[in-house]
Amino acid sequence: MPCEGCMERDNKSTDATIEFLLLGFSELLCLRVLLFLIFLVVHLVTLAGNLMIFMAVVMQTCRPPMLSFLCLLSAIELCYTLVIVPKTLLGLMVDGSTISFIGCAAQMHFFVALGGAECFLLVAMSYDRYVAICQPLHYMALMSEGFCLRLAVACCLGSFAIALGLTVAVFRLPFCRSHRINHFFCDVPAVLHLTCTQGYSPELPLLAACVLLLLFPFLLILTSYVCIASALLRITSSMGRGKAFSTCITHLAITLLHYGCATFMYIRPKSSYSPARDKMVSLVYTNITPLLYPLIYSLRNKEIKRVLRKMFRRKKIAQLNSDSIRAVICVCGKF
Repeated sequence: MPCEGCMERDNKSTDATIEFLLLGFSELLCLRVLLFLIFLVVHLVTLAGNLMIFMAVVMQTCRPPMLSFLCLLSAIELCYTLVIVPKTLLGLMVDGSTISFIGCAAQMHFFVALGGAECFLLVAMSYDRYVAICQPLHYMALMSEGFCLRLAVACCLGSFAIALGLTVAVFRLPFCRSHRINHFFCDVPAVLHLTCTQGYSPELPLLAACVLLLLFPFLLILTSYVCIASALLRITSSMGRGKAFSTCITHLAITLLHYGCATFMYIRPKSSYSPARDKMVSLVYTNITPLLYPLIYSLRNKEIKRVLRKMFRRKKIAQLNSDSIRAVICVCGKF
């Protein structure tokens, strides 16, 4: 059903003057302070964890392909949370927060683009695992540094192009006079719910984006793991099979978290939109999953654990050297 009081854009109501009100968690006024503190702590821990992994990998002179991909994934998660969480925290401090038409479009674009880049990057990581297990003798030749760099650039450029097309398609639609978004950020379903449209044609850009960013990458990842499973079945040693599979656990965990939430949110019609349910699911993939990713990396990936131990060892040595120099200066000063 179309909205009442549908408002087409005209000369008196330009894009620059339109503002949206993000309602956020206005229905939970009594819990506002508690939610603010929880979100702030989670946000700071997420930033610290992803930044630590990013810096630890960047400091390495020689980086295997999977480490490079994990470094890029941490960088994406850093940007991902910075696009959403600060505005959410601001909305908890006041009774909702306004966002301009351009600001809302930019937030949606970067959110979709970074999420899509993560989807494509998970495909690249699954290909890395496929080559490592199914073609180990050709691994260094196939997964060269130049090829990995081109893969990373293609992931980012492709996702940003698709996100731009989706954002333009959504914000060209006419909006109702009520610009109250019952969400804590400009998510695609929440913004589409405000449009004055009939039928399913306005949802076609979202469907196309879901096919390109979710369905197609998921099928490629599934194909990679079918080949990996086939190769693992041919390994006679149970120890060798378990060792090979353990290298895929980190990637599998991240893939299930990311695709599970994204599929539930976006591959469904506009008529099934439920603000309360969508906000809760959005909390998971904008706050909880970025927090879990560094834990998954550090606990399950041996290369990340080795890099982190090396970084902490360097810091400890640097601190000891600094203390020694300070002690020598202090002794010399007495004489």
